Amino acid sequence: MSVNILQYESDIWKTADYLRGAGVKESDFPKYMMPFFALLMVESRLIREAGRLENELSREDIDDFVEVFQLEGLGYNDYVIRQNKTLKSISQNDKNFNLDFQLYLRAFDGETKSLLGVERGTEEEKYLDISGVSSLLNKKRILFDYVKTWSEIDLTPFSNSEITTLEEHIKRKWADISAETAGEQYTPDDIISLISDIIVSKIEDNGKFLTIYDPTCGGGNLLFGVEDRIRETFRNRPTATFGEDWNDALYALAKIESRFRIDSTIRHGNTLTEIKFIEKRFDVVVANPPYGVDWKGYQKDIQNDKTERFIDLPSISDGQFLFTQHILYQLADDGISIVVHNGSTLFSGDAGSGESNIRKYFFDQDWVEGIIQMPTDEFFNTGIYTYLWIFNKNKPAERKDKVILINASELYEPLKKSRGKKRKQMNFENRKDIVTIFTDFSNNNFAKVFDKWEFYYNKQSIMLTNVDENGKSIEMPLKINRSGETVEEKSIKLNPVNIQWLADDETQSWTEFEISEFNKQNYNSLEQYFENEVKPLLSGIDYKEGGLKVHANDVIYYFDNDKETIIENRNGSLSELGCGKIMIKPVLKKATKTKDAVISISLELTKDLQKDYEIISYDPDENENQKGIDTFMAKYVTKPFEYIDNVVGVEINFNKVFYQPEQLRELIEITQDLKMLEDELVDLEKDLGI
Repeated sequence: MSVNILQYESDIWKTADYLRGAGVKESDFPKYMMPFFALLMVESRLIREAGRLENELSREDIDDFVEVFQLEGLGYNDYVIRQNKTLKSISQNDKNFNLDFQLYLRAFDGETKSLLGVERGTEEEKYLDISGVSSLLNKKRILFDYVKTWSEIDLTPFSNSEITTLEEHIKRKWADISAETAGEQYTPDDIISLISDIIVSKIEDNGKFLTIYDPTCGGGNLLFGVEDRIRETFRNRPTATFGEDWNDALYALAKIESRFRIDSTIRHGNTLTEIKFIEKRFDVVVANPPYGVDWKGYQKDIQNDKTERFIDLPSISDGQFLFTQHILYQLADDGISIVVHNGSTLFSGDAGSGESNIRKYFFDQDWVEGIIQMPTDEFFNTGIYTYLWIFNKNKPAERKDKVILINASELYEPLKKSRGKKRKQMNFENRKDIVTIFTDFSNNNFAKVFDKWEFYYNKQSIMLTNVDENGKSIEMPLKINRSGETVEEKSIKLNPVNIQWLADDETQSWTEFEISEFNKQNYNSLEQYFENEVKPLLSGIDYKEGGLKVHANDVIYYFDNDKETIIENRNGSLSELGCGKIMIKPVLKKATKTKDAVISISLELTKDLQKDYEIISYDPDENENQKGIDTFMAKYVTKPFEYIDNVVGVEINFNKVFYQPEQLRELIEITQDLKMLEDELVDLEKDLGI
């Protein structure tokens, strides 16, 4: 073909001049352009298919011709096929245009009308909503001129593949101006090419039927781009594509595109709540799911999901790991998947959190084969780092329990002109280098291969016992429990007659420890007295900083901050009991049938316990793992402690793996620079006459 279809890209964008002149915001251009671009794609393909059919079947029996055409399953328009009327022909006369245009739209088959959004009811999905958009354009008095401009773009000479190429370029421009969040990403062509290159490197030309799936397919650019590359590389390998999306307009575009492809099924819905392909397992899954977008709106559906897809749930503020779990649920046992994520899925969430548990599950199953860090400024509406997770459910034997991290953040070329926030792209050589690195699966300047266990860690919780300057903590009396074991009491109960403390540099005291009477002029009940006066006052006393002294008959207890120990003063004889706490416990005991309500104030001495945790390297052997924990504790924890619980987490830290320390300058260079500055200063002083 002598004419390049991309010449029409500028013609299509000329239609936006009418929108701009009518006061339409640029961010709304896609809303007005998508329906008519889809209309153009559908009509051109119908005309071309009708021409192809004419070579096999005469139009003389038009009813027979129409019947055969409809059996093709490509859609239908009675104006176009039976009457030979097109968008261009009805745009020649502005007087009859409104009626002709409405009849033209109604002449499409039911499914095409549904996708285009022709005269949809208030309760129905509007998809591309061409009727609604046309009504708005008519009110702005530009409908005729706008449609006529579209009608002058002739796509009939071009193949499905060429029209798809133009579609991707147009959708990319729409993404530049309309995407408002990172979750609405359009996957750039160079990233699609890289994903396709990696997938092609992993599959064989064995003639077996190959299924490709994208659960968040949008307009289908990633899904169809990968399929086209596989078909181009493996001409003997038949493929089928499956996609789902719940954005009305993008779903409609992908659905329209799929009708002109062999074995392509696109369905409308939310992948996380409606599994449209529950019965299928796919050979290849690709996705650029929403990230940084919450899933609060369908939280109950996710929590009540019965498929067992979700082994755990991530933070409600970011649902990308929900999509990834769904992807791996639908990935065949020998399948490969590549998913685009932002950086949060690498490390967000502590051990035991949903994110960490999900990562651990992926690694436990040994599905993660590699992760690639992409350059910043690769997407159209965000400048952040993005990552390709490569999942393989059938790793080669030599890659079992191994993961390669590839730092491709510097493998790019700058764009001559920025497109939105996209300032960089990966050229052919960049992509080739990445595929080679992944294929070689060895260490180099851009990649490191790890045993998967290196990403695991122990979060070992411990209960520390704080000690005084002599390494002593208060000793608790012993008791025999119900099992006959000798154990420590939790506290030493005191019998106070008076407590004193400092408040606003004045000594305060309290002598009542069983209270049933209260000032009824100030309080309506004993409970009100307790909640409003007793509890706030006594609970606010700091035994360390408040100078608390407990008088229990002939013994006084207080805390010595300098020595970090509790002092027992027994008739002037001081004893250091060890580090501990003096606890004041005011409690309201409610009335029973036999007893009146009473406020009880008790005081206890307890150990000063502190819950803490340590992050420790992990070993998959249980005994060796415990030895490692014990060794770490013996080396780094000096206070007495008890193990509580241990939670194993997984995280990936690219910055740590590929950290490059700043190169320090040689001393001689610094000295030379200082000498140069001194000389410049001397010259400046001379010029100023100083």
